[in-house]
Parts: sequence; C-alpha cells; structure tokens
Amino acid sequence: MTPSAVPHLAALPNGLRAIAIPMPWRRTVSLSVFVRTGSLHEPRALNGISHVVEHMAFKGTQSRDCQRINLDAERLGAEVNAHTDKDHTAFHIEGLPRDVPAFVGLLADIVLHSTFPADELERERQVIEHEFTEFEEDPAAMAFQLFDRACYGMHPAGQPVIGNRANLKRFSRDDLLSYVQRQYTAANVIVAAAGPVDVDAFVRAVDAAFAAMPAGEPNAVPHPDWHGGLKLRRMSGSAQCHTVLGFEAPALADDSHVDSVLAAALLGEGMSSPLLDEIRERRSLAYFASCSADILPSSGQFVIEAATAPAQADEFLEAVADLLRRQADGTDAVGLERARNQIAVRTLRALDQPTRRIESAVQDVFTFGRLRDSGEWLARLQAASAHDVREVFARLLRGTAAIALAGSVPVRARERASALFNRETAH
Repeated sequence: MTPSAVPHLAALPNGLRAIAIPMPWRRTVSLSVFVRTGSLHEPRALNGISHVVEHMAFKGTQSRDCQRINLDAERLGAEVNAHTDKDHTAFHIEGLPRDVPAFVGLLADIVLHSTFPADELERERQVIEHEFTEFEEDPAAMAFQLFDRACYGMHPAGQPVIGNRANLKRFSRDDLLSYVQRQYTAANVIVAAAGPVDVDAFVRAVDAAFAAMPAGEPNAVPHPDWHGGLKLRRMSGSAQCHTVLGFEAPALADDSHVDSVLAAALLGEGMSSPLLDEIRERRSLAYFASCSADILPSSGQFVIEAATAPAQADEFLEAVADLLRRQADGTDAVGLERARNQIAVRTLRALDQPTRRIESAVQDVFTFGRLRDSGEWLARLQAASAHDVREVFARLLRGTAAIALAGSVPVRARERASALFNRETAH
C-alpha cells in the first residue's frame, strides 16, 4: 500500500473521529457518519427508537425540509441513505470528490439539526407499520428475531432492531429529541470517507461541521450473557420450516474469533462445503443453507440457517448435529485450505469496496480505538490451525445451542431439536 493510500485517523478536540481512506483509483467518494447507538443501546421501553430516529432524520432540519434534503443531494448527482443496526446507526452519501465538503455539511445537518416534525412523525409511523408487516410475514426474518431472543433473553442484544408496534405507536417527538440529545454525542460519532479523498481538506470539513457537537461519553452496554434454548413461531401461509441454529462465539476484541470465522467457512461456505454438499447435494433437504460467524464488538454467534420442507425438518436437524460431530472429530486438510482461501479472497475483495472499507474501519475504531491493517487479521487467519478449528466445534458441542423455528413447524421438529441438542424448549 503506497503512503498516499494509507488510511488516516484524526480526532477532533471534542472526541469525534474522522477516518479518511484514500482510494485514488476510484472516481466517486463514499462518505458516512456512524453513530454508536442502535438496538443494543435501547432500554426495552425504547426498543426501536434508533430505527425511528434514522427514518425521521430525513424529514427536515432547522434549515431544510425533507424535499430540500433530497434535492440538495440529488442536484449533485449524489445518493443519500441510512441504516440502523444493533450497534450503530449510519448515514451515507456517495458522489463526486469535488463535493466532499458539501456532503459533510449535508450529513452534519441531518445528524445535528434534525427537527423531527410531529406531522411527519405521524406519516412515518404508517410507513414503518408497512415495514413491520413485511417483517412479520417473512419466516426468515421471524426466525432470526426468535434466534436472537433465544441467544440473549431479555438483554438488549435479544431485541429486534425494528422494535415493536406498541413502542412505535407511543413514541413522541420529545422522545426522539431526548434520545438524540443523549446518544448522539461526539464521543460516539465517526465520520468516514473512502475514495479519491484529499485527507487534509476532508478533516478540515469535518472539523468545521462537527466541532460544536457536545463531547459526551461513550455509549456502553454490558456484554450479554448467552442463554440458548428453543423458540418457535408457526406462521399461516408458510410452506417451509425456517431454521436458525447457533452457538456462542467470541466477540471482536477476542482474537480467537478468527478460529470461529474459519470454522464457519469450513462447515458452510461454498457449494463444496460439508453443509451444502450434505444438505443440498446429497440429501436434497434444502435449496439454501448457510453457516457464518457473526462477530460484533460485544458478542458473537456461530449460525447455521436453512429452509426445509416441514416433513424434512427433523432430518435436517439430525444432519447438522452429525456434521458438527464429524468436524469436531477431524478436520479435512483440503477443506481447511478451501475455507482459508475463501476468507482471504473475501477480505481482500472488500478492500476494493468503499462501503465495506468504511464499516470495517469504523468498527475497528469503536472497538480498538485504532485502525487495524488487514494484514493483521490475515496473519491471524493463516496462523489458525486444524487443532484450533476442531476445538471450535468441540466447544460448540459442549455449549448451549439456541434454536429458532418459524413458518410451518411440525411438532416432531421441535421435539427432535430438543432431543438432538439436549436443550429445554420455550415458546
């Protein structure tokens, strides 16, 4: 990496950080403002408020109405968007390099000066109600919501990002303003840009736009305890049983999380993986199945997912249990090489994707307080041994499984899940 392409981290006096990721070969710039607040930071009575704030932030500021926000971005050819996750809320814009100062100013206006008009809030409730309906009719989305609750119980980590209908109906404009005032502080904000960025000019623009933001304190939540167990939701109109099965994995700050990432890729990444080969190619139990290690700053999940015909759900669970035992007993050298190379290629490919670079860099700074070189992670990946991977599977088998079944769920699938993984069931 040439010196001009080295990512740069700067801190403002109020604690806000700016990250510039030079990618001089690109013709456009991606810019994001990340706020360390999401469903993880919400008490139960406020579950979903981060998501509502994200929606409402575009409905008007002290100097722009919602139409002007969109017009000011689009007249520059830019696209403006946002998303909410468990551990953050982020606002994005992408356009030409010459317009970076304008982009910083526009996102700063949205983050710092949104007014959350009461009439717009009433309209947006209806929009989010439609989002709830889509969510509630999707067995996959429902299974993952149940899975998180099985994993973490009543800890905020078990809450859905979207929240719940009762809270949505109750949130007031004052609730939104109070939440933003408390959570949106400089200690919890990172402004990041990737592309052909003039680093010094970008940092000056961030300083000018955000210098007056109150410093605040880092938004912290206690690490969730792992619960496990089985939860299910029968959904009329669904022809499949959607299964999400998983175990606790190390959090991002624990270097051993790399072993779990490698183990997940070994088990279920790619058509030649044991999971896909057994479940789809040999037994025809599912069209789609996957395995991943979802690693967050405060928690981790080793997740296996598939949708099966109800009559085949118990066979799928038996096959997964057998696959886990086989991987704990012995690791195929060729499969391990495949998994290691797949992860390495995926990691290197992400270096060419500005939005992926930004999110990874922001996560590093929020978690470690610094930017990590991708070489650090890849070196740890190469160092992970077959023994380390077998130990991951052995730990999974000793641990407490979390299982979620949604859609058309036969009684025998619930019974088989409990018997195979020796867990108490819960509704």
